This record gives sequence, C-alpha cells and structure tokens, in this order.
Amino acid sequence: MFQDRDDAGRQLAEKLKKYQKDNLLILALPRGGVPVAYQVSQVLNAPLDVFVVRKVGFPGNPELGVGSVAPGVLFLDKDSLHRLGLRHSDLKEIIEIEQKELQRRLHLYRGDTTLPNVVGKTVILIDDGIATGVTTRAAIQGIQQLKPSKLILAVPVAPLEAVEMLKNLVDELVCLEIPPFFYAVGAFYQRFPQVSDDEVIALLTVGSPYTGIQSS
Repeated sequence: MFQDRDDAGRQLAEKLKKYQKDNLLILALPRGGVPVAYQVSQVLNAPLDVFVVRKVGFPGNPELGVGSVAPGVLFLDKDSLHRLGLRHSDLKEIIEIEQKELQRRLHLYRGDTTLPNVVGKTVILIDDGIATGVTTRAAIQGIQQLKPSKLILAVPVAPLEAVEMLKNLVDELVCLEIPPFFYAVGAFYQRFPQVSDDEVIALLTVGSPYTGIQSS
C-alpha cells in the first residue's frame, strides 16, 4: 500500500531511472496522475506536462466506462458496447459533452499553448493507477499518433487484466503492484484525496517549462 500519490511517484521514479539520460517528456493523466508524475519528473529532472483524457460512460451510469476521448482520439470498447447492447449513436450526446469538457480542461491546464513536440522523445505516461484501462488506451493511441521514439506507461498499481491488455500497446509497461484481488485504485493508498484543478495547475507551473501557466 502506498502512503499517498507523492510516495507512489517517488517509488515509481526509482524504476524509471534507466531512462534518465533519454530525451524525456513526462505526461500525466489529470487529475490524479499529476502528483505522481510530478515526483517522477523531479527525480528524473524531466519536463512535466499533461495529456487530457475523458471517460465516456454508460448512459445513466457515468462511472461505467465504455470508451474515452483524448485530443484527436475517440476510443470505444467494442466488447463493452456489444455486451451492453449499445450503439455509437446511443453515446453521441455523452461523447459531445466529454469532448467539450476535454477542451475546457486543456485550456485550463495549458492555456493557449500546445503540447510540446514529442517526435524523437521518450515519453513516460503516468497515472495514479489503472482500473479498466479504457481511458489509458485512448491516451496511448493519442500519444502514438504524435510519433515519440518510445512510449513508456508507468503506474503504481493495476489489475492483471489491464496490464495484459495494455503491455503490447507500449514499448514498456512499468507497474509496481499487480494485486491478485483488485477493487479500486484508491484501495491501495492510505491517503487518496481528490486532486483539485488548482493543485494540477500549481504542479505544472513548477514542473513544466512549456505551459507558462501562472497559478492563482
């Protein structure tokens, strides 16, 4: 069990030191992934930025993810759609809402700046944990389109099913804990508070030379 996201980030950084001499960019999935990624960026002395992804939830049950959106990416889990009897058209309104929220968060976290060029860089994608992997898949797909030289997925905890699904989509998957019984990401942290937008902005302001965002 991790004490908190800072502790998880410091432990994760120890496993990622072999990439320290690469041309690195740390990308966090906000909001919970940002404190974890910040610790990694500090240890590896690498710039920190965010890659915003939004879950597409089942109508009437938003926590049940059936897909996700990222910049330039719409991912829908075909198996989930089939199992739940959903069509793409059933999700049209939800997708539009999440795409608007995606743009709002991009502007909030990054201002008018764009994501830095990742061509030729080793990108380490970090979250505070993976549950189903649906949002992570959209992030991977979106980042791969930007042509990094390597894409490393690094998380403190994830279930075996998610690890098996995602490991072949990246150059390396680093996961500190793969518990035999997985309930929720927060169950593996002693302290797992909500991360605020202000906290995300503050950490990005310190950790990234790109955003130029000033915390309020």
